[in-house]
Amino acid sequence: MQQLTLEEPGRITWQEVAEPELESDGQALVRPLAVATCDMDLMIARGESPFPAPIALGHEGVAEVVEIGRAVRSVAVGDRVVVPFQISCGTCERCRRGGTDACENVPPLSMYGFGAAGGGWGGLLSDLVRVPFADAMLVKVPEGLDPAAIASASDNIPDGWRMVAPFLAERPGADVLILGGGTRSIALYAVGIAVALGSGRVDYVDTDPHRLAVASDLGANALEADPERHRYGIVGDGSSTADGLRLALDATEPGGHCTHAGILFEGDVPINMLAAYTIGLHLHVGRVAARPVIPTLLAMTANGRLDPARITDRLVRWEEAGEAIVKDHTKLVFTR
Repeated sequence: MQQLTLEEPGRITWQEVAEPELESDGQALVRPLAVATCDMDLMIARGESPFPAPIALGHEGVAEVVEIGRAVRSVAVGDRVVVPFQISCGTCERCRRGGTDACENVPPLSMYGFGAAGGGWGGLLSDLVRVPFADAMLVKVPEGLDPAAIASASDNIPDGWRMVAPFLAERPGADVLILGGGTRSIALYAVGIAVALGSGRVDYVDTDPHRLAVASDLGANALEADPERHRYGIVGDGSSTADGLRLALDATEPGGHCTHAGILFEGDVPINMLAAYTIGLHLHVGRVAARPVIPTLLAMTANGRLDPARITDRLVRWEEAGEAIVKDHTKLVFTR
């Protein structure tokens, strides 16, 4: 079978590799149909991330089930499914409490699309992919949903969800600030989700005209600079810069929630701990646990409350993925 592989920075090729096989009764083989770029993929493809090549690319997508083990009950051959990017068993204590990003039954950071750093599970830009815990991981796609529209439900849409949704449930109608630029699509998904969940004022800060236009279309106030020192109950930092994180912290109101969702490679960032202590700041840092929220996001898309396709730049032919993935973009979706 063919697999899109980053051999070294700037060199991406379709390679012929052995097809995966079922290794236990609880596994499944799936054939990816629509695969989206993650916000991290552009950096990986250009050699700007800490993840070493070779890397089988792709970790967001919808696939068709082509083979299942005898113990699999939740999906059948022919079903269309979202494949979460993180490997999780669904039965350990962490998975049961929603921590599918840190499953106890696989090595740390086990995930598709990150090469050896992710445990060597392969990538979704492949003809076939093995899913080790089919019942726990795979989520059936509701009838009528376009696979290309929901390809990022594996990772980036849940990442946008965790920036705003849990805190809007706690504080309905709260004002929201989203800083974009680093996590290019995650921040925009957060905007769309915040609006869909009935937030109050939603401000989006970025310098890119295209993303500002998308945010405005989604219902946000699109701003190119600090929003006049207004303070917000919910702040999502997708800037991936030290200055952006400091702005996010300063913009969080007393008792508010600030989520840093963008990987920051700049090293340590000084935080005024006295100021944070004084206002009772809640700072959330870490990877998303994607699997638990995927069904909710699919339901919101199916009933029209959320339209992830509005963030997609363009659809790209499957065979053109290697050339397209290294070019500037917000969200590409590769389709067969």
